[in-house]
Amino acid sequence: MAHDPKAQRPSSGFGLYRPGADGLKPAAAAAPPDAAQEPILADTALLDLSADDARNHVEETLARLDAELVGLANVKRRVREIAALLLVDRARRRFGLTSSRPTLHMSFTGAAGTGKTTVALRMAQMLHALGYIRSAKVHSVTRDDLVGQFIGHTAPKTKEAIAKAAGGVLFIDEAYSLVRPENERDYGQEVIEILLQEMESERASLVVIFAGYPDRMNTFFSANPGLSSRVPHHIAFEDYTHDELVQIAELMVAKENFRFDEPGREAFSEYLELRMLQPRFSNARSVRNAVERCRLRQAKRLVELQRPLTKIDLITLTEQDVHGSSLFQDSEEAGVEDDPVQSGTNSDATA
Repeated sequence: MAHDPKAQRPSSGFGLYRPGADGLKPAAAAAPPDAAQEPILADTALLDLSADDARNHVEETLARLDAELVGLANVKRRVREIAALLLVDRARRRFGLTSSRPTLHMSFTGAAGTGKTTVALRMAQMLHALGYIRSAKVHSVTRDDLVGQFIGHTAPKTKEAIAKAAGGVLFIDEAYSLVRPENERDYGQEVIEILLQEMESERASLVVIFAGYPDRMNTFFSANPGLSSRVPHHIAFEDYTHDELVQIAELMVAKENFRFDEPGREAFSEYLELRMLQPRFSNARSVRNAVERCRLRQAKRLVELQRPLTKIDLITLTEQDVHGSSLFQDSEEAGVEDDPVQSGTNSDATA
C-alpha cells in the first residue's frame, strides 16, 4: 500500500513563532501562525509532539521555572496543563481540526513574594514560543497606571497601557484596587469596562493577568461577573513553608556568591521561624530583604576586623551577621528593618 511520505513523516515542528515573519497584522493572528502555515496532514498521519520545535522551547521555559521557584507544585502543574492544552491545540490544527482559540486570560492569587511576577514572565515566554502572542513581553501596571484622577483621564491611561502590552501580556498587580465601591467618584469601574471590551475584541493579540491577594480578588471577581466569565484560568500561589524559605535563602546567597556557615544557617532558620509570625511577612520578598541585611552586617563586621581578608571571609555569612537583626533584640521593632517597602512593588519578580 502506497503512502504519502509527507503524511508519514512526523512534522519537524511548528517552529518558534517570530513576530513579523508572516506579515500578519495583530488582528489577523487568531490562530497560531506557524500552525496555520503548515500543510494539512492526512487522516492516517502520525504527528510526534516531541518533534515540535515549540515544545522544546516550552520545556526549556518550564525547566527554568522549576529552577527559579522552590515549591509551588500546584502552580507548576497548572502551567504545564496550559502548555499541554496549547500544544494539543496546535496539533489539532495540523489535521485541519479547527476550534475556537483558547481564552488565555488568567488570575494569579497569592500573598506578596510568592512568585506571581516570575510565573507571568515565564508564561509570556511559553505563549510566545507556541505562537499565541507575538511578543514575550510583560507590561506590569497597578491602579495608578490605569485610573485617572479627573473625568476623561482614565480612558487614555488605560488604553495607553493596553497599547504597550499589545501582542504580549498585561499584568495588573493588586487588581482588586481598581474598584473602590465606597467612593462614588472613583473611576476604576471605567477601567474594568474598557478591559472587558479589549479582552474580548483583542484576545487574539493580548493576554491579561490579574494578580492580588486571594480574599480581595474573590471579592473583586464577585463584584464583576462579566470580568470573571472572561478569565478561565485561576492559579493559586500558596505561602511558602519554613523549609522552602530556608531553601530559597540558600539559593539567593549562592547566586550572589555567598554562603552560610553551619551556625549561620541555623541562625537564619531560627530568624525565619520568628519572622513568619510577625506582621507584613512577604514570603520570598522578606527572605531577600533579610539576606540583604545580613550582607550589610557582614560588610560592617569585616571592615571592623582590621586585618587582611581571605576569600572565605568574603563569601561567608555567619551567625553574628544574622543575630544582628532587631528581631533578636527588641520584639517591638521586629520585622521593621526587613520590609521597608510594602505593597505596590513588583520585587517578587525573582522570588
